[in-house]
Amino acid sequence: MSTSGIVHTLRDTCHTHDRYEQFNKKGTVLKKYDIMKKKQSKRIFRIVLLASTAISLFFVPWILVWAWILPLPDTVQEQVNEAIGHGFDGIIVYVDEAGKPPAFYTAGWKDRKNKIPADPQALFKIASISKLYVAVAITKLVNNKRLSLDKTLADYFPELVGRIEHADKITLRLMVQHRSGLPNFTDHPGFWDNPQESSKDVLEYALDLPANFEPGGDYEYSNTNYLLLSRLIEKVVGYSRHQYIKEEILIPLGLNNTFGSFSEVNIDDVMSGYYVGYEADLKTNDYGSMIATAQDVGIFLRALNDGSVFNEGEQEIYSSIYVYDHGGLIPGYQSLAEYHKDIDTIVIQFINTTDFNGYDWNLSEIIYSRIVKILRSKKAHNNV
Repeated sequence: MSTSGIVHTLRDTCHTHDRYEQFNKKGTVLKKYDIMKKKQSKRIFRIVLLASTAISLFFVPWILVWAWILPLPDTVQEQVNEAIGHGFDGIIVYVDEAGKPPAFYTAGWKDRKNKIPADPQALFKIASISKLYVAVAITKLVNNKRLSLDKTLADYFPELVGRIEHADKITLRLMVQHRSGLPNFTDHPGFWDNPQESSKDVLEYALDLPANFEPGGDYEYSNTNYLLLSRLIEKVVGYSRHQYIKEEILIPLGLNNTFGSFSEVNIDDVMSGYYVGYEADLKTNDYGSMIATAQDVGIFLRALNDGSVFNEGEQEIYSSIYVYDHGGLIPGYQSLAEYHKDIDTIVIQFINTTDFNGYDWNLSEIIYSRIVKILRSKKAHNNV
């Protein structure tokens, strides 16, 4: 190779090396840039994650978390006392463990203004727990062939055809089971506006509206079902629903502290009711609820679950159409009534504070579940 050729080769090699070095330097810079970019992206992601977590934590219902994670007390009374610490005004708990005398637990106020302590024998607005009584009454009428579960709303209330969609397809069975698709009259704000001062028939709030779904096509809790069932009982027997319930359920069970309306009781015997943020006592607000003591509800629930409330053939009918426990909720009053088969125990809980925009219902369920846990724990300990 000539000298000039060597020079050219060296020059080309140097140029190539320079280009490689330049490329290598650029590559290193690019790699560093990519690494920095990735680190920055991770940093941004972490910031976003922390921010979203902080926002999520802001919306966590801490009162429920706190109520759930607190150490479980040793006794039901301690748990009942703890409920007052969660902001409830008053609470009554009735416990019927098979083979033992019934136990009563209370805390807080029966009447906050007059500083009257919670009374285990106080009357309470049981709201939707009354649906259990209505369902039993329907069962008895079906068993006596005075009603048919397969007949329709149109059969029993022909005047409602054209005002209730699918009236010719909605059977009694579907109404008892909340599978009718009927709009819920209590969803109408007008119902809650001084109901006792209004002459309007509350059924009007559910008429001339589209069905929520085809009859039998879904499930949706609707108070309209039981409003119509109650009226049907009265139409068939020829007198008030409560009188029929009294004759067929209350008297046979010896329940003397269960009433069909506010007008039947001494107002001083009724536990006051409160809504969060309002000072007023809601005791005199009449939403048509049945009223009873915790013990009366407990005795009824035991009879419902052991079958003693039924005559021959009735329990099979009832089991095919409705449930064996229930809750109730109206302004100022919330209640839970359940039978726990594993420990053969009835637990009734009445709380006289509500807040439809808060977590009071969820909180009452947590308190209730903790009471049941305490009872289960004691039962297990005693069986060791």
